[in-house]
Amino acid sequence: MTDTSVPGSSDSDVAGPDDPTPPTNLGFGVDVGGSGIKGGIVDLDTGELVGERFKVLTPQPATPEAVARGVAEVVAHFDWTGPVGVTLPGVVTDGIMRTAANIDKAWIGTDVYDLFSGYLGGRQVSVLNDADAAGMAEDAYGAGKGVAGVVMLLTFGTGIGSAILINGTLVPNTELGHLQVGKKEAEHQASSRVREEKGWSYEKWTEKVSEVLETYEALFWPNLFIAGGGISRKSDKWIPLLTNKTPVVPATLLNTAGIVGAAMAVAQGLKT
Repeated sequence: MTDTSVPGSSDSDVAGPDDPTPPTNLGFGVDVGGSGIKGGIVDLDTGELVGERFKVLTPQPATPEAVARGVAEVVAHFDWTGPVGVTLPGVVTDGIMRTAANIDKAWIGTDVYDLFSGYLGGRQVSVLNDADAAGMAEDAYGAGKGVAGVVMLLTFGTGIGSAILINGTLVPNTELGHLQVGKKEAEHQASSRVREEKGWSYEKWTEKVSEVLETYEALFWPNLFIAGGGISRKSDKWIPLLTNKTPVVPATLLNTAGIVGAAMAVAQGLKT
């Protein structure tokens, strides 16, 4: 069985003789972002990290080979020898990277399974979009736990990331931030970055967000929206101002969601 201790962790992070039996249903996820590559061991029964996560800076330029070396460094830090799930900021279909956000455009057309398997000693790998991974984690362990039907995660940041799950099953690569709402793409009028650039109040911004959510409602009839991204930490300031019909709740897993979702994906044998 894989050792659950984490090199560099304090004694409080590692199960001792008087502690409860350490978890055995473990997975490993790595979340690749524009500024950092972070990963950790995940208890797949609870969706919690075992010990601390470990992070390295995303190399610049963030080419496929440079990022893959960073992923391998994160995995090696934990002496993890099992399967690895990896998130990427872009669309992955048939194992090929189709878009690239906040990483080098050299990713487009890359066979991500060949790439990561090569840098990780040929082990089993799952690779998926970062918003999809976060949506899987929130649906299973976070704000969407126990909610039947259609659950949509929307991450409000520099753009709008999206994930749709139907009774726990992921519909991958939805990219709803690019959907035309009125005269503009949704993320060009309702992302957190737009609010900051325009200096909008929460009242003004939520008018735009409500319009976007109402469009998604008309198309997908979701049972729940989960709001993610950094601005979700201030959800009490803006979620009550929304006027759409579907309930909106803040994400709860925050910075661990991508890691957890990646670990879930490889444990399920998911390949996009």
